[in-house]
Amino acid sequence: MSNSSIYFSALALLLLASCSEQVKKSKNTNNPNTVQATVITEAVKHDTDDPAIWIHPTDASKSLIIGTDKDTDGALYAFDLDGKIVKRVGNIQRPNNVDIAYGILVNGKKVDIAVTTERQANKIRLFTLPDLTPIDNGGIEVFTGEAERDPMGIALYTRPADHVIFAIVGRKTGPSETYLWQYELMDNGKGAVTGKLVRKFGKYSGKKEIEAIAVDNESGVVYYSDEQVGVRKYKADPAANDNTELALFAQQGFSQDHEGIAIYKTGEKTGYILVSNQGSQTFMVYPREGSNGNPNKYELITEIPVSAMETDGADAINLNLGSKYPEGIFIAMSTDRTFHFYDWRLIDEKIKAAKK
Repeated sequence: MSNSSIYFSALALLLLASCSEQVKKSKNTNNPNTVQATVITEAVKHDTDDPAIWIHPTDASKSLIIGTDKDTDGALYAFDLDGKIVKRVGNIQRPNNVDIAYGILVNGKKVDIAVTTERQANKIRLFTLPDLTPIDNGGIEVFTGEAERDPMGIALYTRPADHVIFAIVGRKTGPSETYLWQYELMDNGKGAVTGKLVRKFGKYSGKKEIEAIAVDNESGVVYYSDEQVGVRKYKADPAANDNTELALFAQQGFSQDHEGIAIYKTGEKTGYILVSNQGSQTFMVYPREGSNGNPNKYELITEIPVSAMETDGADAINLNLGSKYPEGIFIAMSTDRTFHFYDWRLIDEKIKAAKK
């Protein structure tokens, strides 16, 4: 190889490295108002997408964060509250979103579960917690018979009246109505969980896709991000037999996609809904209880820039998880293959300042 060839090869490598660094650089690096993560996890193998918080039944400081690594060679990861990987379960074909529910009855015993969408298999997958053992006989098929399947978003609803658990599933694309399908999860009598389709609902604009879904068990509602349009709200209980859209909000101020939704509760019906403004690397904060006495009207409280980059998925909880998170934790996925953990007090400081 000539000296000039060596020079240009080296220059190309430098340019590629420079581009790679640019991709990883946060837009909020020089913003003094950016909330910096309390903990950043160890990196996953491919592509983080969505987190969910599992609370340990006897010692909250031993709680885990379950996160997806979205790839054909995909996996679920369990992280401790210091961001260390404690378990990885692979051989999941492009797991997208994940959610957690407590106390499903299997073989007469209550178990906690993490449920993720397996996009390339058109299934949802169920794993026990905290050990992440599969409990689904290879998965539950979803959107059966549809031309468009490709499941992406998922949220679990636990009905307060009888503790029945439902999975609400979204997909890459679909019809303008009945975009979401809801499945009742139940013991199959053989030590595994199966799913029964009980409902089809939900509007879809057709502009992009629906990935982020969040359920508020106490309020009995489900929220989902219709990307580039807003956040839609419906009743979560299929027994209500009511598929009326209750609200469409968060329509202004978003630079690109509406993405991850997290709910932080301060009371039975009070708190905050945080929605990822992906293009700006910020979170838009709305009152959980609604605005001006109207539970279906949501006025923006504030916009918070965060260190996590281009967040798809997010989660939050208000419990004391130890010295780092005495008032709870807020989790956001970041495109550098990590999840960012925030002491809720850092987020709350910004919200309180905006309310003054």
